Amino acid sequence: MCRNIKTLFNFEPPASDQEVRDASLQFVRKLSGFNSPSKANQAAFDRAVDEIAASARMLIDSLVTVTGPRDRDVEAAKAKARSAERFAQVR
Repeated sequence: MCRNIKTLFNFEPPASDQEVRDASLQFVRKLSGFNSPSKANQAAFDRAVDEIAASARMLIDSLVTVTGPRDRDVEAAKAKARSAERFAQVR
């Protein structure tokens, strides 16, 4: 599940609030062990996602770097190439 959480810092365009929230949701799912919580746990689950998203946004906005922003398309192509190489070796 957490493999779906992607790096969000230092990209052009910057990470959207939806991307931060999606990563926060994946994190809460992993911690709780619930993909979809019961009605009894829904409020706690949603509150945790909101709090983690707020903390993550604050972190991303506070970080600094001396390198230029990365291009999302270039990074996606690199990841795809690494994956193809890794799975080609398995066969």
